[in-house]
Amino acid sequence: MLELVRYIHLNPLRGRVVKSLEELETYRWSGHGVVVGKIWNEWQARDYVLSQFGKGERQAVRAYRKFMEEGEGLGRRPELVGGGLIRSLGGWSKVLSLRNRGEMVEYDSRILGDGDFVQAVIENADKAIARQVRYRRMEGSIGSVIQRISDEAGVNEKEVRAGSQRRAVSEVRARIAYYLSREMGIPMAELARQLGVGTSAIAMAIRRKASEGEN
Repeated sequence: MLELVRYIHLNPLRGRVVKSLEELETYRWSGHGVVVGKIWNEWQARDYVLSQFGKGERQAVRAYRKFMEEGEGLGRRPELVGGGLIRSLGGWSKVLSLRNRGEMVEYDSRILGDGDFVQAVIENADKAIARQVRYRRMEGSIGSVIQRISDEAGVNEKEVRAGSQRRAVSEVRARIAYYLSREMGIPMAELARQLGVGTSAIAMAIRRKASEGEN
């Protein structure tokens, strides 16, 4: 968990949005400033993060700053990138090794843990998440869903993915976005990338379909 906190909080520095850790402390679009006490976000779990570094606030902030400094030069961390299964097993090579042996492991990209843990989370999840996992298994890739719904509507898949604003295409794109979001739990940013439009357009399409009672 602490590795992920550090990795996420260092992203603005790694992406050269800010030039130093000192500047990062006052950068409002990172949680780092909240942890060190320079910015306040009521919704952020600051106390929980600091509790991992020490009992007193001042001591914990010093230890946290040191932890961040040690991670500044680490760069991209392959073990913290990719789906939950990839991270849990230690990289794609381990995943491919299992596949080559014909072994199946329960997984979901939103859950970091081994197959047994993933299965336990899914079994205890609410109905919406359980449904999304089930549909992901049944439907396969995002691409297959886009192609199927496009074909059913008689619209060219390439036109759907190219961001065409033609009314018939926009309607199909909205159906696809709503289905992939509701039934498969695909994030809006990924839907925008796959469908050739902005995230705001995807959000509007999903809201419209939800109000129409799309199934």
